Parts: sequence; C-alpha cells; structure tokens
Amino acid sequence: MADSELISHFGANLGYASILVLITATIHFFGLAAFSFIMNAPLWRHTHLHRPFWQRYLVILAVVLGLFGLHTVEIWTYAAFYRYGLNAFADFEQSLYFSTISFVSLGNGDVLMPRAWRLVGAIEAVNGVILLGWSTAFFITIVTRLRILEHEWLERLGPDKKNEP
Repeated sequence: MADSELISHFGANLGYASILVLITATIHFFGLAAFSFIMNAPLWRHTHLHRPFWQRYLVILAVVLGLFGLHTVEIWTYAAFYRYGLNAFADFEQSLYFSTISFVSLGNGDVLMPRAWRLVGAIEAVNGVILLGWSTAFFITIVTRLRILEHEWLERLGPDKKNEP
C-alpha cells in the first residue's frame, strides 16, 4: 500500500476508532451502573454487616464474572467490527483473537491487522487499558465496601483487647 493510501486511511482509522471507543465506554458505563444499582439495592446495601463470609465471597465472585462478561462484550464489539466492518480478517476467530490480545495490550504479533487499519488496533489497546483500569477501580471499591478481606476476629478483639495475653 502506498503512503498516499495510508494517509487517506488515517482519518478513517481515527473516525472508526473514536466510534468504537465511544461504544465500548458507553457499554462499560452502563454495565458498571447496573452493577452499582444492584449493589445498592436494600438486599445488598449492608452485606458486610449481616452476611457470612461465604455469601460475601459469592457477591465478589458475581462481580468478577460480571466484569469479565462486560469486557467480553467490548472485545467482541471490536472483533465484529474488524471482521464485518473492515473485513480485516479471513474469519471471526482471527478477529476475535486479535481483538483480545489488543484489548489487554498483550500484542503477540502472530496475527496482524492489515497495514491500512492497524491504528484502530492500537487505539483498541489504549481503550482496553483504560476500561480495565476503570474495572479495577470499581472492583476495589466493591471489595472495600464488602470488607471481604478484613478479618472479623480483629474487629471482635477491638483496640484495647489486642495487647491482652
């Protein structure tokens, strides 16, 4: 591909990548909003106060699986665009594999985006880092709220009972 053709694709790369970033950020926003809504329901609001450890663990597991599902939808969105929008790969498996390794910024290099569209793949990597970071911040907030990692026996001891024999 000649340099002039690559330059003409530059605007299309930025345009398509911007649309995909907007779509995946919107998916992520509404997914996290749904998780927050569920976690703020009266049933779960004070989970750390009256639920046994195993039930709090199940809530955390559900959040992990939910976040995994959210990222899966985002990765598949890019993959579908690569395969059916850009026709960049011969089959959907290749586009899904490329999208996955780009989204998580692994970038093995065994499957490459055609030169004309590789900027879209690079922007997917940046987008993936941001969305994964956003999920990490959300997850830490949930874990902190449920106090799943705190030892209940430390709370029962209290500050004046820790030094007793």
